[in-house]
Amino acid sequence: MSSSHRSKKKLGSYPSVSVIFSITLALFVIGLFGLLMVYSGELERVVRENFQVQVFLKNDLTDSVKAVINKKLENETFVDKKSLKFISKEEAKKKFIRETGEDFSFLGENLLRETYQFGTPPEYQDSIKLSGIKKSVEKISGVFQVHYIESSISSINKNRTKIGLILMGIAGVLFIVVVLLINNTLRLALFSQRFLIRSMQLVGATRWFIKKPFLARALVYGFIGGLIASGLLMGLLAFANKKVPELTSIQNNDRILIVLASLVGLGIFVAIISTYRAVSKYLQLSLDELY
Repeated sequence: MSSSHRSKKKLGSYPSVSVIFSITLALFVIGLFGLLMVYSGELERVVRENFQVQVFLKNDLTDSVKAVINKKLENETFVDKKSLKFISKEEAKKKFIRETGEDFSFLGENLLRETYQFGTPPEYQDSIKLSGIKKSVEKISGVFQVHYIESSISSINKNRTKIGLILMGIAGVLFIVVVLLINNTLRLALFSQRFLIRSMQLVGATRWFIKKPFLARALVYGFIGGLIASGLLMGLLAFANKKVPELTSIQNNDRILIVLASLVGLGIFVAIISTYRAVSKYLQLSLDELY
């Protein structure tokens, strides 16, 4: 009776520190990669949102002509209505001085032009469509020239597919490595329990009775490993934000929380599946194979 009680108490127990450490390390690596993907996606979004098309107007236009230009721009599908803005010559001068530190007031005349500026939806942000937008807007009466910085958008569009495939490949490899690392760690930890598993099997314990404590412990270890990995990543983010405050401008807390929650779920899932397979294997081995 006492011996049976001790066996039940020990059933499912195996080294916790090494298992939790391995799970934490594996999840931390894949979580770090996940955060890099989130930040790269947010950086692309910010670049696209800040992309501006500048419409320089001819000099000495009447208010009625400017109103017509404004109306035509508002009616175009490639114009983000919320971002459409008129900039007067005086505003353009202040912006120029603020950005360059150069003041040309000594010339006695403001040589800058009045402009309209607007952003475009992402589906219009490629070289061919932007070229079409430029030609279309320059045909409007009173427009002198249309200008936009194409290099940033062109660079994103050119490398987006290539980088996406590379990131997906790395993510796949990391996932496999994480699964194998956790799986092998748990199999090694359960190796010391193989004779206890057989003993319980010989005294008539059902397979589910034997598996249940192992699976329960795997759930706990996976949960703890996921929490620790998430905590380490949060600490790393706090440190990075402190050192580089600009990172907060491309920080998407909702997506970061999804990544961290996914780590906990992944830790639990992989730990339970690996444990289930390992215990099932030992239940099927013969006594000779156990040695």
